[in-house]
Formats: sequence, C-alpha cells, structure tokens
Amino acid sequence: MAGVRSPDTASILSHSPSRRPSTFTGGRGPAYTLDTFSSQDFIVKDFIETLTDGSIPVRRSGTTSARQAFDPKPLIRTFEHTLARLRTLSEDLEARESELSGSVRKAETQHNSNIKSREQELERAIDGFHRLERTLDGDGDSGGNAAMHIGERLEELDRQRQRAQDAKFVLQCWLEVSERGDLSALDDVRRMGGGEGKVRCALIARQLLNISQRLDPVTNGTPQTHDSHLAKGVDGHLDDTELPNGGFKAKARGGHQPREIIEKFLEMLEKDLLKSFDDFYRRQNFDGMRECAVALRDFSDGSSVISLFVNQHQFFIDRAQLVTEDLATDTEAWDRLADPDTEPPGVEPSLQSLIDEVKVVCQEESFIIKRAFPFHEEVLARFLQRVFQQSIQQKLEIVLNKADSISSLAFLRSLQASRSYIAALVEDLKAHGLTEHPEPASSVTAAVLDQQLDELFVPYFTGSSYIEREKRNLGELFEGLLFKYQIYHSRRRKMQPSSYLGQLAARGNEYISNAREAYTKRLDTADLPARQKAMLLRIAGLHERDHTGAGGQREIDVTDEDGKLSLPFTKRMLKWLAEGVGRGLELAGGGNETPREIRELLHLLVANVGEIYLETALDAMGDAAAVAEGAKTTEPDLNYLFWLKGAISVLHLTLTTIRMLLLPLAASNLSIRRDLEKYTTTFTDRAETKIDLILHRTLDASLAWSTRLLSQQRKTDFRPRDDANLQLDHLQTTTCAALCVFLSRVHSSASASLLGSGSGLEAFILELAIGLRSLLLQHFKSFPVSLTGALVVSKDITKYIELLRGWELPGSFDPSLEVLTEIAGLFVISPEALRERLRGFGAVGGLVGMERGDLRGFVVRREDAGSVGVQAALSVL
Repeated sequence: MAGVRSPDTASILSHSPSRRPSTFTGGRGPAYTLDTFSSQDFIVKDFIETLTDGSIPVRRSGTTSARQAFDPKPLIRTFEHTLARLRTLSEDLEARESELSGSVRKAETQHNSNIKSREQELERAIDGFHRLERTLDGDGDSGGNAAMHIGERLEELDRQRQRAQDAKFVLQCWLEVSERGDLSALDDVRRMGGGEGKVRCALIARQLLNISQRLDPVTNGTPQTHDSHLAKGVDGHLDDTELPNGGFKAKARGGHQPREIIEKFLEMLEKDLLKSFDDFYRRQNFDGMRECAVALRDFSDGSSVISLFVNQHQFFIDRAQLVTEDLATDTEAWDRLADPDTEPPGVEPSLQSLIDEVKVVCQEESFIIKRAFPFHEEVLARFLQRVFQQSIQQKLEIVLNKADSISSLAFLRSLQASRSYIAALVEDLKAHGLTEHPEPASSVTAAVLDQQLDELFVPYFTGSSYIEREKRNLGELFEGLLFKYQIYHSRRRKMQPSSYLGQLAARGNEYISNAREAYTKRLDTADLPARQKAMLLRIAGLHERDHTGAGGQREIDVTDEDGKLSLPFTKRMLKWLAEGVGRGLELAGGGNETPREIRELLHLLVANVGEIYLETALDAMGDAAAVAEGAKTTEPDLNYLFWLKGAISVLHLTLTTIRMLLLPLAASNLSIRRDLEKYTTTFTDRAETKIDLILHRTLDASLAWSTRLLSQQRKTDFRPRDDANLQLDHLQTTTCAALCVFLSRVHSSASASLLGSGSGLEAFILELAIGLRSLLLQHFKSFPVSLTGALVVSKDITKYIELLRGWELPGSFDPSLEVLTEIAGLFVISPEALRERLRGFGAVGGLVGMERGDLRGFVVRREDAGSVGVQAALSVL
C-alpha cells in the first residue's frame, strides 16, 4: 500500500494541524522506536487515537460542506505505514533477543565454570582446615602444645594489659586524691559504669585505702612529723562537697588527707549501694539487687547487704510483733499431754502454725535469694539462722515453759513432739532444695539446717539433764501407781500375820515406809504444778479430800486389792518405761550416751517393778509359806499360791522388757552391756530363788500335813472286825479320803499358779508325788493288816494311784506307781502265791526304788505273818 500513496495526500497529512503532538516526521508517516512501547506511560488506546487524529484533516467551517463524504485513504495509509514500521521493529527485537540469548548462554557457561572452580577451592580450604584442626587436636604434639602455649600466652598478656590499665588508673586516682583531695574520676566510674563499674570502683577504692595506710605518716592517731597537725586543717574537720554533677569530693582545709577522703568515699559508696539494693528489693528488681550485692561483696564480705536483706524481711517484722502470742488454751489438750495413759495430742498448734509458715517462707524466699545474690548460699545460711534462732527458738521456749508448768511428762512430750515436727521441717527443706530447687539442697545448706536443729535443743540435752528428767518423771509415776500398795503394806505390818494378805503386809520394811513418807511429803509441797499433783493423785487412786483435810493429812483408805500384785499395773509401768525409752531414742538419736541412759532406766525399772513391787510380794509369800510349813494343828493355808502366778507373770514381763528392749540398746558399749546383763542376772536369780523357796516351803508344808493326816490312820482300819459289814464300794478309809482331798487342793493351787511356767509345775508335782510315795511306803509298814483289811489297803492304794495318775507326771514315774500296786498285792495274795511273787521280784530285777529286803517290812505286817507258809515265803528274801 505504500506504493499507492500519492504525494498530495502525504503533503496534506504532513502539514495538517493536530490536537496532540504528532508522531510523524516530514511526509514519511509516523516515527517511533522500541522505547515508545517500553515506556510505562504507553497506552494502546491513546496510541491509536494519535494515529487516527493525525490522519484525518481538520474540517473548516467556511470551506467544507456538511454533506462532504468521509475520505478513508489517509487513515488507511497511516495504518499501513504503522504496520510496516511495527514489522521492522519486531524484526529488530527478535534479532536483539537472539543476540541477548546467546550472551546469556555464554554467561551461564562461564558461571558454571566459575562455580566448579570455587567448589574446588572450597574443598581445598576445608581440607586444609581439617588438617589444621587435627594438628591442633594433637595429631602432632608440637602443634597442639604450641597452640595451647599461644593461647595461654595471649591470656596472660591480656591480664597483664588489664592490670597495667588498672594500675595506671589507680595511680591517677591516687595522684588526684593525694594532690587535690578529689575522687571525681573514681566517682565517675561509680555513676557511669553500672554494676560492673560499682564493683571496680569498690575494688579500686580499697586499693587506694591500702596505699594510704602504708604511706600515711600517722600511726594509731599519733603525729610522727612536725606538720602532721595540719592534716585536718584549721578546725580539724573535713569538708564534704557535692559536685554539680552529683559526684563526690572531699577536701581538707589547709591540706589533703587521702585516708579519710577514701574512707569517706567508701562509706558513701556502701550507703549508696545499700540504699539502691533496698530500692531494688522493694520493686522486686532482681538484676539490680544482684549488681548491688556484687558491689557490696567487698564491704565486710557482704555482711552489710546480707543483714539489710534479712532484717528488712517482712516475716521477721510480723513475727516480732507476735512473739508474745498466747498459746492454745485448750485445757483438754494440755490434760492429755500430762496424762501418761493417753496418747499425746502432738505439737502445740501455734508452734505448728509457725513451722508451717517457715516452710513456705523459706521455699519462696530462696527463689529471691538465688536470683538476687551470686553468693546465695551465704545469704540463705544467714536467713535460716535468723529463722531458727529468733522465730522458732522463741516460740519453742514459750511452749516448753508452758508445758513445764503443767508437769514433767507434759514437758518431755512437748519436747519430743516439737523436735519431731521441726526435724520434719528440716527434712522437707532439704528435699525441696531451696536455692537448688528442684534438686535436693546442697551439702552446705543441709549442714546449716542440721546445725540449727541441733542448736535449738542443745540446752535440753546438756550433760545428764534429759535423762534426769526422764528418771524423775518415771519415778513420780511409779511411786504414784504404787502409793496405795505401799500404804497397805505399811499399815498391815502391825497385824498378826494369819493369812496370805497378812503375810504380804508383814514385809513393810523401812525402805517402803521412807518411800511412802517421801511421796506424801512431795504431794504436800507446792513444788509440783497443780495439774501434775492432780494427775499423780488420780494415778494413785486418790482424791484431794483423801490426801489433805481441814486438819492436815488424812488417813488414806485402802483395801485388800491394793496390796495384791496386778498385771494391769505392771503393764502400765512397762508402757510408761517404753514410751520414755522411745522418746529418748528419738531425741538423742541413738548417740554415745544411749547405753548410759539405758543403764539408768534399767536400774529404775528393777528398783520399782522388781524390788518394790515384785520382791515385796515374793518375800511376803515366802513368809506365808513358812507359816504354812510350821502349821501343826490346822491345815496349812496355801491361798498364797494363787498369787504366785501373778508374780511369775510380772517377772516374765519385766525380764522380757529388759532383754527385748533395754539390753539391745546398750550393745554399742560392751562394758555397760556386760554390767547390765550381770545386774539383770542377779535380779533374776534373786527372784527365782525366792520363788523356789516358796515352792519348797509349800512342798514341805504339804508333805508335813500329809504326814499328819496319815498319822491319824486308825489301827483298826486295816484290821476290821469279822462281823463288820464291809461294802467294796466304801472300803476307802477316811484318812485316805482326807489326804486325797488335801492333795487335790494342793495340786489345783499349784497348777493354777505354775501353769505356763515351763518345767516348774512338772517339777513341783513330781516332787510332791515322790514325797507322797515315800510317805505311803513308810505308812503301810506301820499297820498290821488282816485278811479283810488287805482289801481296805488295796482300795486305799488304788485311790492313791488314781490320784497320782490324774497329775501331770512324767512317764518315768510310772514304775513307782507299779511299786504301790505290788505292795497292795503283798497283803492280798495267799502264802503260796506270795512265795512265788517274792521269788519273781528277784528274777525280774526288783522294783524301782526298792530292794528285795525292803519287802519284808510289808510282809511281816500281815496278820498271818507267823504262819508256816508266810515264813517260807520270807525265807526267799
């Protein structure tokens, strides 16, 4: 289409005015480049409008007609020219793109080559680094040692450099303070250096103070030079001047005094740090507290900041106001504490509340201490010391003083409960860890806690104070329980010993009388607290009116039961002793003093339960047995045997307590253990000897009365008249019946008293049976026996054998019973059979306990002993 274009049209187009800037040049059509389309302001619509406006001539109102037709040729030519130009630009663009693509491929190739080269260089560097690392790690000793030496040398050089800088600054400060009396440079370090600056400031100030002390010409306040009196100026006082920037400057009128200036500065620095620490503490700024604590560490080893922290703690302020707080007024709890027969109520409530609060406060405060102090173990130790030595100790003393005013037992129980609860607090704090939480407490903190626990109770365990309290308490309880027992015996001394209780009261020796008088006097005095006196009266079974009346001491009513041994009483005394032993072990911790304390308690136990209680009864029973042994005309009273079982039980319980409870606790001290074993053996032998004496006297009394009963046998009992109407069922003599009844009572009494005593009952019954056998053998040699009387003898012997077979005799005694059976047969059988029987005794080997010759005494008592047949039988003996 470009060839069809006419010059006229082109001319017209090129000279026609347009509404916008023309995109054409000359008469050749629109002119534009790639930059035209690359512009951010390019808009296709505007570009088309420009082409269109430039191709259409402007209509003139005077020369054109309204009916003139539209001519599209200029517009077509313009668009044809534009399309041709766009194709040219497109070709140029493609050529340029191809050129750039080639350049990009070349650049990528070069880049890949460079990357590979760099990778190789990196690998070589890494290999070299590894070789160097292996060398430093010790593959080569010289290389590793050299690196270490280099590092140490560098560190040493750095320290020397730092020391040199510090020395230079110290000298500058000394020149300032010695020449101008000014510490402004050091004060700048304090104000602008932060926490580290304060620490460094304190260190430098102390170094300056050491320098001044070495160079100061004044020693102990005595002038050494002619002008030393000018050191303090005209009036001898320092002027403290605050600098405009808040610094510190001290100077002397008429001269400089470096030492006083430095001391003033240190004092000011310490006060400033303490004030800052207190402000940080109130705002719970732990970082600030830590900085101040570090700086104050050089001032008296940090004691000032520790004291400030501890003294200002709200816990101590509040508790100081409550130190006189009243204790619990629960009367029932205090009465239970003083009652030995009830379980103690535990730790006092106000003390328990304090300890619970201490536990919480220590755990919470340890968190603050750990964050605020770099030397937290020292602060925690001081805090714990203050808690134990002030708060807990004051409350503990109040509680124990109150308990001591109640009774000795109340004091001991309160001491035990308090120590147990405080020890539990210590263990809880150790387990919590405090500053080491959640780990257990460090060994230092654990040692501090243990030390504080021990120091709390040291006053109560000094020397023998504790064991003396225990002995006094147990002695009072034992005396109270045995009070009526001793009173009963003391009164019955004047009675004629006609029964067991009379014999029991006859002991009433001077020791018991003195003990009763001492106990009564103690109750009358005002030394004992009122509650303890009331408790002892109750234990003794007394009332206030029984003890004192309007006119003084009244007669005390006692009954027969008060003079008897009582297992419940024994168990109560042993229970009190066991409580005291357990309390001593818990409080003393089983230390070296435990064997000595056990020795004291064992002696106390033997003296009261063994001697006063048990041996008094045994001696009285022995006296009663002696009276029974000497009875001539009346049957001996053996009722005391019924109380022998109680005495044996008391002895058994006492020995069991000694061997199972006390002796093992003294095992750590062999000397004391041997002494206690010897002491126990002596007591046991003494008691067993008295029991054996009672049994021997009882045995002698029983056999003596048996002899008396047998002596009442009538001679006609074994020689009845021929016209007597005898019945086989009633052939037993009255003597045999009376003796069997008496011996049955003796056996019943012995069985009841010795049952469960091991071999004691068997030995007693065996001795009684042997004695009876001897009496019977001698008895049947003393009476003539008729043929009819032989049946009576046989019946009596059978009754005796039945009696003995009903006893708990060993199997070895059976042959002795056979002897009695054979003796009965000697009176019954005919002379012919008698001869064979006597001859048979020799063939068999004789009877147990008898010789063949002993049989003559029985045979000659036969009524027909003079007959030929009996004499022939006797000839074989």
